[in-house]
Amino acid sequence: MAKIPLFLRNTWYYALPSKQLKPGQTLSKTLLNELIVFSRDRSGTVFAKVSETKSYPIKEAQGNIWIYMSNDETSLILEDIPRIPEFADQTHQAIESIRFPCDVDHAVFGLIDPAHIAFVHEAWWWRSPQTLKEVVKTFEPSLYGFTMRKHPLEQQTFFYRLLGGNPQIEISFSLPGIRIEKVSTEKHLVCNLTAVTPISETETEETTMFYTTLPWFPILKPLLLWFARSFLNQDREILLKQQIGLKYNSPLTLVGDADAQARWYYRLKAEFASSQIERRSFVNPIKEKTLRWRS
Repeated sequence: MAKIPLFLRNTWYYALPSKQLKPGQTLSKTLLNELIVFSRDRSGTVFAKVSETKSYPIKEAQGNIWIYMSNDETSLILEDIPRIPEFADQTHQAIESIRFPCDVDHAVFGLIDPAHIAFVHEAWWWRSPQTLKEVVKTFEPSLYGFTMRKHPLEQQTFFYRLLGGNPQIEISFSLPGIRIEKVSTEKHLVCNLTAVTPISETETEETTMFYTTLPWFPILKPLLLWFARSFLNQDREILLKQQIGLKYNSPLTLVGDADAQARWYYRLKAEFASSQIERRSFVNPIKEKTLRWRS
């Protein structure tokens, strides 16, 4: 089997929020080790170049700019960018971004690890590892990834209780590093889209956007962003400590159902890379499965 590349090509990556690029403005940003110049003309169209002769496809929707990091050696059909269909052309109502001192794989592990929540995100207003209990969830394959089947939200925090009765949750993950969480009640829907974008081999950006039908959301927006920043900083502190051990090139051990999603991520990357090399359609290697872990 060919070595799995750190950076996947011929796929969409989150670039930046639309509001960061005004008409007539130009800005540069490093993605996948490439310095890319983004510009928006006076008509509002966005472009992305890495040189005078090379450019990348760009799509803009729901307040976000996405870039298709193509590979010159292959030519595949462009899939659509990640969207939340329930919100049509509505932009996000809140956004938070942070840079992690690690490669994209370890950033994704933190994003999809279901067991770390009670241990890393300890707070009086959230959860404690002292309240651990067995969690049983069913997953099924979805486009370039997998989805935790929609189910009742069992552990409700302060914010979730404000949404209304009988909240349901569904969480999906897809390559190259997109996680979409949807929490719905009889009256409202709250979604957060989190995108992991590699900057280099040692730095990764994670951006979380919130979409909601709650009319009073602007009132709680400052509090929600404080929660989000707190969570992201806790993840960053763990990754900083993790890098100390990784300097010794210790083997990565993924065992049990709690690590199943991380193993699936590697399998998805391997299949995606193989399909590129062999110039064939991607075949999702994930099968429906029920997982159990404590959280």
